Amino acid sequence: MLPTPSISRRLVGLLAIAGVAGAVAAFATQAAAQATTQAKLDSPLHLVVGYAPGGATDRVARIVGDKLGAKLGVAVVVDNKPGAGGRLAAQQVKITPANQNVLMLANPAVMVVAPLVFKDNNYDAERDFVPVSHVNDYDFALSVSPTLPVRELSHLLAWMRANPAQANVGVPATGSLPHFFGLMVGEKAKVQTQIIGYRGSAPLLNDLIGGQVPIAVDTEDVVLPQHAAGKLRVLALSGAKRSPFAPNIPTFKEAGLDLSATGWNTFFAPNSMPKAKVEMLATAIREVMQDPDTQRKFKDSGMTPVVSTTAQTAAMLKAYRAQWAPVVQKSGYQP
Repeated sequence: MLPTPSISRRLVGLLAIAGVAGAVAAFATQAAAQATTQAKLDSPLHLVVGYAPGGATDRVARIVGDKLGAKLGVAVVVDNKPGAGGRLAAQQVKITPANQNVLMLANPAVMVVAPLVFKDNNYDAERDFVPVSHVNDYDFALSVSPTLPVRELSHLLAWMRANPAQANVGVPATGSLPHFFGLMVGEKAKVQTQIIGYRGSAPLLNDLIGGQVPIAVDTEDVVLPQHAAGKLRVLALSGAKRSPFAPNIPTFKEAGLDLSATGWNTFFAPNSMPKAKVEMLATAIREVMQDPDTQRKFKDSGMTPVVSTTAQTAAMLKAYRAQWAPVVQKSGYQP
């Protein structure tokens, strides 16, 4: 039965009103997004890095900062504030006044591990900071010296069980994520591991290549070039899927050990920063991370770029803390 003319006209009118309302809502959403993206800061933006220039976190800050300045219309300055494993930078950024434009680029050592092991940390990672944008991930790599006669993870674990006194695992620093990942490997494999802490990746690699330490855990960007050169052997990588930088190297799960974990770099704002500014900066960083040139630079540095919202970043942090807190606390590690 066909509708009467009056009902048809009323229906058409309602549809027209709905269409206009939908168009207005879409326009408002688009305008708000453009306004956020195009917003300009009134003074330079400082990106604080708690490590010396040249390291992985520093490289991330500079890649993002180069693009972010043009997008925001202000100078973006990378401030290196090394000390106390990145905690000094966190302590300084924590007290930033609300009228200053400051973000901190930090990794799990500063925002997850340190709050669990340092009693005099002088900052609360969850209360004093607001997560802004998660920008990259990286895998951990288990490597062996070329002097060790093993080529697969299962062979290494058998060797470690047969030679417990020699099963030393080098890491770039005690209390670092590679340290705790090394303990995770030992626990999963039911192998006793003796962690040997170094003062950075360079001396660790020198000893691994020279045979002074048989096994090492470090980040993939550090060891993969040495693996490609034949100076050491990477037996497994920690990602849930194979790394795009080393598609021929198995994950731990593929190698027979049910284990996966990643590290990351994430931008944080001091809790004093107004919410609107946090969202504006998050949007700008997200757009920078979507840029193909930015993604290429991350991949050229051996790091996986991530495009994330503030909500997604907060969810990632919550899950990450839930995964790592039991490992750190069970280890009994004391600085």
